[in-house]
Amino acid sequence: MTYGGALSFLRRRYSQVLDGVDVAVMGVPFDNAVSFRPGCRLGPRAVRQASVQLAELSAFPWGFDPFEHLDVVDFGDVMLDPHHPETIGDAIKTQVADILSTDTKLLSIGGDHSISYPILQAHAEKYGPVALIQIDAHCDTWADDGVRSDHGTMFARAAKQGIVDVGKSTQVGLRTYNDTDCGFEILTSPWIHRNGIDAALDIVKQRAKDAPVYISFDIDGLDPAFAPGTGTPVPGGLNSWQGLEFIRGLKTLNLIGMDVVEVSPPFDHAEITALAAAHIAHDWLCLLAAQAGAQESPVGRI
Repeated sequence: MTYGGALSFLRRRYSQVLDGVDVAVMGVPFDNAVSFRPGCRLGPRAVRQASVQLAELSAFPWGFDPFEHLDVVDFGDVMLDPHHPETIGDAIKTQVADILSTDTKLLSIGGDHSISYPILQAHAEKYGPVALIQIDAHCDTWADDGVRSDHGTMFARAAKQGIVDVGKSTQVGLRTYNDTDCGFEILTSPWIHRNGIDAALDIVKQRAKDAPVYISFDIDGLDPAFAPGTGTPVPGGLNSWQGLEFIRGLKTLNLIGMDVVEVSPPFDHAEITALAAAHIAHDWLCLLAAQAGAQESPVGRI
């Protein structure tokens, strides 16, 4: 039953044994770095709960069951000690590195956006500098002192350290101001509303080319009408359909990892935000399934 049984992402089995596993889904329940409303430490649980109905039918619009082509497990949550905040980054990075060492790809569910930095560190150690595709209301490249725990500065640090190849990276949906772009291409929400998702995809794919691509989807990239359950909501954002269409258009890229962050259930309504996050994460898995040979057979005009 969709409303019964053990809770896991997309009804995948819980396992930390990764032999032969294609993708591990891991929760990162941390929100000590937020700058406004907390609560996204509960995000992984909420997104798992919102995902159950997606496991009921073949994926839309793809027309296939991604799990016929991918072995996906729910790894559970990374173990963190919030009472020793200086340990958080290393704990996340070590766990991610252990997973990647098995040649398993990782889908991470946050948690606040600061978790992306240690995740990116581990990916860069395996793949080299990554092309970052960041969907977000905020640039997260404000001034950084190199040590602060802040969900608004970590991409400035990643760019400065060469973890992210900014020349191949794009920020999508931004609608807050910063004096610098740190070298990223920025496609603001107003620009996307005027020019469309296809135009945005053309730019993103042209910049990334064949580089290893990591996607970081801050749920506040969506407008608060479609994602009220987040800590720093900003009006004027992407609609949920735009977010999904954008993700679905990235199939040709060299996809190495993804996180979906900043879902804060205490501020959500009727699971709207968690449902959007679950669908976004689900569609990234469908991209991997399509790359693995799943044949698309959509029904109706798409």
